[in-house]
Order: sequence, then C-alpha cells, then structure tokens
Amino acid sequence: MSIMFRKRILLESVCGTGMLIMPHLGAQAQQPAAVKESKPNIIFILADDMGYCDLACYGNKYIETPNIDRLAATGTAFTQCYAGSGISSPSRCSLMTGKNTGNTTIRDNFCTAGGIEGLKGTKPIRRMHLQPNDTTIATVLGSAGYRTCLVNKWHLDGFNPEATPLNRGFDEFYGWLISTTYSNDPYYYPYWRFNNEKLENVKENEGDRHIKHNTDLSTEDAIKFINRNKDNPFFLYLAYDAPHEPYIIDETGWYDDESWNMNTKRYASLITHMDRAIGRLLAELDRLGLRENTLVIFASDNGAAKQAPLAELGCKGSLKGMKGQLYEGGIRVPFIVNQPGKVPVRKLNNIIYFPDVMPTLAALAGATDKLPQKLNGINILPLFYGQSLDTDNRLLYWEFPGKQRAARRGDWKVVTIKKDAPLELYNIREDMTESVNLADKYPEKVAQFEEEMKTMRVPTPNWPLPGE
Repeated sequence: MSIMFRKRILLESVCGTGMLIMPHLGAQAQQPAAVKESKPNIIFILADDMGYCDLACYGNKYIETPNIDRLAATGTAFTQCYAGSGISSPSRCSLMTGKNTGNTTIRDNFCTAGGIEGLKGTKPIRRMHLQPNDTTIATVLGSAGYRTCLVNKWHLDGFNPEATPLNRGFDEFYGWLISTTYSNDPYYYPYWRFNNEKLENVKENEGDRHIKHNTDLSTEDAIKFINRNKDNPFFLYLAYDAPHEPYIIDETGWYDDESWNMNTKRYASLITHMDRAIGRLLAELDRLGLRENTLVIFASDNGAAKQAPLAELGCKGSLKGMKGQLYEGGIRVPFIVNQPGKVPVRKLNNIIYFPDVMPTLAALAGATDKLPQKLNGINILPLFYGQSLDTDNRLLYWEFPGKQRAARRGDWKVVTIKKDAPLELYNIREDMTESVNLADKYPEKVAQFEEEMKTMRVPTPNWPLPGE
C-alpha cells in the first residue's frame, strides 16, 4: 500500500507557495503575564542536512515524521527561517555565536589559510576552530545557572583537540569530534564515542557490528542528561547526524514496501528513525513532568545534499539550490518552537535566522547582560510567545569567502554562487523559487545591496581576500 495513503499527516502544506495550512486545534495559548520564577529548560534539536521540505508539516508527502509534525501542530512553525550557512561548520558556528558568516570565526568547512592542517581521507586540508574568546550560547546560559550539554555533533573543533565543547562553555559532552577522526567511524554505528573527556568504546558495535545506531546512542545520552538535571534548569543541544550521508541504517521497515532504491529508503528511514527518537525524548519529558517548563526547538543546519533523493522525495520542494549553495534550497530550513500552554499554535512568515538564537535564548534565561557587544542576531523571543515583532527590515548576510555571497532584506534577496559573478536579484515573496533574476531591471537595488554587504564583512586571516 502506498505511503501516500497510509501516513497520518498532521499538517498539510503547499511547499512551493510557502504556505502552511494549520488545522484548528483550539484557542491559542496565551503569553504568560510575567516570567515564571523557575527558568524554563531549553532543548535545541538540530538535524543534519535535512531539506526544508523533508517534513510532512513542511509539505513532504512521503516521509513519516509524526512526532516532529506534532511539535509544529501544537506550537509555532516558521516558514522563513534561514540557517547560518549552506554547510555544517559555519552554520553551527553562526548558531552558537550569534554572528553571520561575515563575522564568525568559522566561515567555511575548510579554510584557505591559518587554521590547523589535517587530513580528510588522504587529502591535506585546513580547518578553523572556535577560539577561547568566542562566546557561545552555552557560555551565556551557563552564566545564568543552566547546566549545559552537547550531545553528538560539535564540528567546531577543526583539528584542534583543545577546542572541544567542554572548552567552549558546555558542562557535558557526549559524541564525536573532528579532531579525533575515529570517534565517529563508522559514521552511524560508531565503536568510539566521547563521554565528556574520555573516549570510550561502544561495545555493541565492536567488529563493525550494526547494533547501536548513533541516533539511538544520542537519544539515550540526552535522556540520561535530562534525568540527572531534572531539578535544575538545563540547556540541551541535541545535534543528530541524521540524515547526513552516507545513508547508513539497517532499519528500513517503514519503507520496505516502496519501489524506491535503497539510497532513498535509507534516507527516509534516517529521518523517520530520528523522529521516533524525538518522540522518546518528549515522552521522557512528560514522564518527568518537565514538558510544560521546557522550550523545545527543532531545526536543520542547512538544506539537503546532492546525494539526497531531492526529486524523488521532494526534499527541497520547489526551492532552488541545495546544501553548499546560498540559494534558498541550501539555507532555508524548518524551525519549530514548542512549549505546551505557552507557545501558541500558529504559522509565522517572519524572516529569522540562526544568529537570532543566541540573543533570544539569553533573553529567555535573563542573561542578556552576558552577551557580547557585537552580534548580528536579534532577540525574537516575543515571536515564541504569541506577540508580534518586525524582523524583516534588516539585512541578513551569508558568504563563502571569495566564492559565494547572499543577502536578504524584506522581500528582496541578492545571491551569487560563482566566484566574481555579478549578484542576482530576486523578489522572494513573489518568487521563492528564485526563477526570475531582476538584477537588470532594478540595478539600483543591487547597488544598494552591494554597499550594505560591504559593512557586513570583517577581514579574517583564515580566509583572506585580495586587498584585505
């Protein structure tokens, strides 16, 4: 029987138009009159390389994601959220530091100078890492009394073993590091895994056995952390690997009846498997009586990769581009906020992006005085709790130094994904597929963007440009 008929869809959408059609779920929750004395727990769940339209609640017709869909159906879903970048390290750096890629320490996965040299396979490359003076979300929330934990993927240590999460504000860490390459090899059934500073064996996966999937390991670590900290405020950053390639998962029963190839079945299974794990996490919050005092956020770090079944499963809908590009398909991501009784049921078209997360969570924790002075993000907390806020009249900026640039203000976006190529101009409100380049029609808008974009870039020794 086709999955089109057997799956339960909690939210319907027409991804190509950017609309979400919400079912009526009763009166919206009201914003509390005053902040509770008990600080809310915060869980930020990040998928890896999951496309904007990979969820049923964002328009997918094939992949089963009932638990994430329920978060959207009972919370607030943003339709115009942008990641910090089109690939992992710079996007996560932007998320952690509140800065865009014109200002962050890490602006691409590999740097052209500086950093530390290492190997990717057999190829020598250079990577940059977060510096000791980089203030992270964990640093800020820790100063406000939160116990902070990263589970699974950091990707901000480069080849520096002294740039771990524990060195950059987190109290606890369970997962893998770039600087210890075998700590996540093989990718989804690892034999080595960090328990804080100690690298331990996952005995079940010894001898390349596929017993404990990394998504399950990560969820177990997250649940244990929550149980240890149920009596004090905590910040859990749960950064899953799914559905990053290589698409390795032995459990594909959700889709065994489909006529898809195994690559497609495994990609879909990685997402549904992650969704099931999120359901376990939410059930544990309910069991502990923590759900109403826990803000849960779900997002993806960038768009779907070229290896994904982009057309077959509609991973990016009608969006242009993919992971590694600054077109919409590379940087527009789902962003769902949920807290029962406090976050209302609604769909928002406000333009937001990853640099907003740090000042927003700082405001929630009462720690805005601990923020660095120069941030590119703004506090969007009012949008989480039923209020309105103008987030569109500002410049959002992205770059892959010397290769790609993009910026958006209001309805308008400029982008180029080729070195030294002129900027393309699109009216995203009318043309979210970036099909009609209006640069020749509105040269004055392009020129204005060019001038504003210059103010967004701070020179860096790790990605030096000519003349800097």
